[in-house]
Amino acid sequence: MNTSDYIKLEDQYGAHNYRPLDVVLDRGEGIWVYDTDGNKYLDCLSAYSAVNQGHCHPRIIQALIDQAQRLTLTSRAFRNDKLGQLYQMLHRLTGYDMTLPMNTGAEAVETAIKVARKWGYRVKEVASNRAEIIVCNGNFHGRTTTIVGFSSERQYKEDFGPFAPGFVNIPYGDSGALEAAITPNTVAFLVEPIQGEGGVMVPPHGYLKKVQQICHKHNILLMADEIQTGLGRTGALFACDHEGVRPDVMIIGKALSGGVYPVSAVLASKEILGLFQPGDHGSTFGGNPLGAAVAMEALAVLTEDGLINNAHELGEYFQERLTEIPSPYVKEVRGKGMLIGVELKPEAGGARRFCEALQDRGILCKETRQHVIRFAPPLVITRQEIDWALEHITIVLNMD
Repeated sequence: MNTSDYIKLEDQYGAHNYRPLDVVLDRGEGIWVYDTDGNKYLDCLSAYSAVNQGHCHPRIIQALIDQAQRLTLTSRAFRNDKLGQLYQMLHRLTGYDMTLPMNTGAEAVETAIKVARKWGYRVKEVASNRAEIIVCNGNFHGRTTTIVGFSSERQYKEDFGPFAPGFVNIPYGDSGALEAAITPNTVAFLVEPIQGEGGVMVPPHGYLKKVQQICHKHNILLMADEIQTGLGRTGALFACDHEGVRPDVMIIGKALSGGVYPVSAVLASKEILGLFQPGDHGSTFGGNPLGAAVAMEALAVLTEDGLINNAHELGEYFQERLTEIPSPYVKEVRGKGMLIGVELKPEAGGARRFCEALQDRGILCKETRQHVIRFAPPLVITRQEIDWALEHITIVLNMD
């Protein structure tokens, strides 16, 4: 079979809910992926930051193999010997008292919504079924019907209603709008420290610190969705760390398993997550021993191999060099660490054609919000590899 055969199979038998670049990958190692024709590409998306540790990191793969040969799934009806160790590792790394493990990022966000509401009723004593959670325009927290219901993106919502009530949208990056939106029924503010899918939107410096103060003042939970930004991507363990902000609820996923197995989690204090009682919430696969073993090794690689510092140092270098590219199409370069967005002017004709041109030169990127190219390679990338990529990016950003 060749590339066109694989594409035909996918298009014929699969739902068309994505518009991928027409490259068919069959192997990956570090920052590089290879297609079925043997072509080599620099991955500048990292599976939306799930592959921070690089593709098929040998230590993580070995942890997967070792555990898969012993025990993969017990459900939470029984205990396993890996889950408690993962809890302890996350506690020592982050300082949060408790962890509730799930599989996907959307499941973790749904978990956070449930615990925020329960906290609102049991602790803040909001009237039953009146709890409100404030969210931001431009958000992307997942694809469940509850979550898309509070999206501001029309396509995410159209034909999928009716939606759950209890969410209030405000402008992103505007702390005054947050304070103005708070009512006696407000129980939480759910926010991304940087909006990745929203176009790599970085809020004004001091925004997170200010919203933390507002949340504490009004006795509401600050819940940070760090599924994309967390675990080293922005040059810190969490993007909130850049402002010294510690959310009441931390939501993580993606790189928690190094792109090897779906693992997500909600982290919080005993006063918050301790509200859940047996039967309140659960997942057949959440907390399984295979995922726990993979997650522990992924966290060990992240911290022991200096990947967070690499993202900080080389992310600054990458962003600075991108800013220096003399292109008639570039409107702005923004980001933090190794999460960088290049916004193009309207006359560029959209980011898709530039991503396709980069593909032809051996670099895989994906457009977001139509006019933004996102550059987010695995954190194992080197300066020499960035320099190689910059040569091709410069040519593409100056094409007709």
